Amino acid sequence: MSDASGIQIREAALADAPTLLRMMRTLAEQDPGAIKFDEARARSALRLLLSTPQLGRAWLLWDGEVAAGYVILVLGFSIEYGGRDGFVDELYIEPAYRRRGLGRMAMEFAEQQAKELGVNAVHLEVDDGNDPAMELYRGIGYVDHDRHLMTKWLTKKAS
Repeated sequence: MSDASGIQIREAALADAPTLLRMMRTLAEQDPGAIKFDEARARSALRLLLSTPQLGRAWLLWDGEVAAGYVILVLGFSIEYGGRDGFVDELYIEPAYRRRGLGRMAMEFAEQQAKELGVNAVHLEVDDGNDPAMELYRGIGYVDHDRHLMTKWLTKKAS
């Protein structure tokens, strides 16, 4: 099995939006938990994130000139966690690069960046049935809580 050697991680810029959007669509539409991808909503949110560092950061993993994946960390604030917290909003590794340590590499990189941004705790969510992701996250120290992520849309969601 290959490893993650040779992979470079760099912060995403607005020029990277088409590459990110292509992978974001694939992530959204993959099983388990496939959802309808709203490209206009994603493009707008991505542009806002990439142009407003206070909201968070996005990084691409590169194998030479080939985008192998990405990770997005968004920033928040929590009384429970003592101040600034982060949320790994998305992690995606292209199928040809999976099971090579890139997910772990991306997470470790995002966590280090979070520390540098003053983040006390990092959260994430995993679709039920996504056992490889659960294995990765548990293996690097993430723990389940007896809580459920709940959402209420305050703006119109695409159907």
